[in-house]
Amino acid sequence: MNRFIPIAWQIPVFLLLTGCGSQEQSKAVALDTPSVEAALGEIRPEAIDHHIRVLADDSLEGRAPGTRGFSGAAQYVEESLSAFGLDPAGIDGTYQQPVPLRESLVIERGSSMRIFSPSGVEELEYGADFYLSPDPLRETVSVSEAAVAFVGYGVSAPGLGYDDYADIDVEGKIVAYLTGAPPAFPSNERAYYSSGATKQSEAIARGAVGILSFTYPGDPRFRWEVNLARSKRGSFAWLDDDGNPNRGDLAILGSASLNHPAARALFAGAPQPIEEAFSAAAESTPQAFDLATQVSIGTTSSHRRVDSWNVIARLEGSDPVLRDEHVVYIAHVDHFGIGVEVEGDAIYNGAHDNASGTAIVLEIARAFASLETKPRRSVLFLIPTAEEWGLLGSDYFVENPTMPGSSLVASFSLDMPFLFHPLRDIVPYGAEHSTLASPVRAASEHLGLAIGPDPIPEQVLFIRSDHFSFVRRGIPSLFIKSGFETGDPNLDGGAINTAFRQNLYHTPFDEVDQGFDFEAGAAHTRVNFLTGYIIAQETARPTWNPGDFFGELFGGN
Repeated sequence: MNRFIPIAWQIPVFLLLTGCGSQEQSKAVALDTPSVEAALGEIRPEAIDHHIRVLADDSLEGRAPGTRGFSGAAQYVEESLSAFGLDPAGIDGTYQQPVPLRESLVIERGSSMRIFSPSGVEELEYGADFYLSPDPLRETVSVSEAAVAFVGYGVSAPGLGYDDYADIDVEGKIVAYLTGAPPAFPSNERAYYSSGATKQSEAIARGAVGILSFTYPGDPRFRWEVNLARSKRGSFAWLDDDGNPNRGDLAILGSASLNHPAARALFAGAPQPIEEAFSAAAESTPQAFDLATQVSIGTTSSHRRVDSWNVIARLEGSDPVLRDEHVVYIAHVDHFGIGVEVEGDAIYNGAHDNASGTAIVLEIARAFASLETKPRRSVLFLIPTAEEWGLLGSDYFVENPTMPGSSLVASFSLDMPFLFHPLRDIVPYGAEHSTLASPVRAASEHLGLAIGPDPIPEQVLFIRSDHFSFVRRGIPSLFIKSGFETGDPNLDGGAINTAFRQNLYHTPFDEVDQGFDFEAGAAHTRVNFLTGYIIAQETARPTWNPGDFFGELFGGN
């Protein structure tokens, strides 16, 4: 096995953004005009506070798709966009784009998993040792005593000099792999190859019949109880015109997530101990070998149709040609609804995730609507459903756009921007991949904000919000988050972020009164507004950088 060696041309984002590139063109867009300054003045922290309090109130019951809480939240958003004077951009002259969904839930009493090892058969306990992904295509599906191959991270990336599958045949086997991706990968490539969808596609292409995933000890994203509670909410897929779900593959006969004791049981009698597998993974060493165990999985799923929708509004541009193109702002309004009770609370309010992002997009919309002279390009405001179930609303939109897909030139995602301390620096995920680096730098300079590198690459943030649906269709995109600079030596931004992700994220405790800095929310609104304004004013359409990873993968570079 060859150890992965990073490729020399990978350059950190903060170095790319300090270069010149196409920055002169962005500087040519005036940001100090009375019209722009007046629009910035429309952005108010108290308005962001108000939006979040409405959307994260207990009365909306966590805003799960198909619930009255989601309907109430979507109605509030729609009425707000209408009040700003924005045009409807949904279906049939409305602000709504229907998104038909299929909900799939695992029926635990009809589901099971067994490990057959040289020392005997072990019946695993659902919830303690493992949980299953529901099958969106079938009510019952099973695989019996199938051979298992461990394939490291389950990543095949020859272009990055790494391939876990290089020396193994997994045809007809269950593949077992670690979550995440090699830590030596550049941040955004690491994000892409960490995706469960990417890994499953690779496994299917190589003939696998099942999937087992588990984490290495110490993974900061590992929270078994939280992940288990999340799994009990099931999954969604959007339905096409013939009622077929956009997810699922008949080749996969079972998919399970394993707790650490079950992962160790899987390695009973293995040619290498699990500790050596963890060490190789930590060193970004490709690895794969057949295990001595076999696995049986039986999954029983229930299916239910859920009718949901995206909310879409449009500000028409002023240029007779460029107004047919769109800069898109996105913030999902859904969350997890009512779920597993934790300390007496079962409402997953999602104040930060993502009432905060929705509030900011509403204030961006207010700022654009207030412009005396509208930007040359049109601006689209997309509030999708079912982001928490795999970017479904945004994926449905880009697959079924309510205006020509070729008119979408750039997208911005606002999702948990991080509102727990003053905004001193930003991390513009995606900027190093395209000419969007120039406008985001011009906007941040105008506002006196620094630009920094990804402080938490292990969280693989670039694939984890709705802009990635646009990236997969070849559209340059930005995901602007806060850095960890606070301006206060006694305030550790990194520690605050870690505490939120470990204690509040995807729990009932993500509520309004958790110490939000609403002025930081206003600062996020300003930098996203100005960046999009520059893009909407420039004549040149944003493009992927030559040789860029995502540009070549999705953009046809």
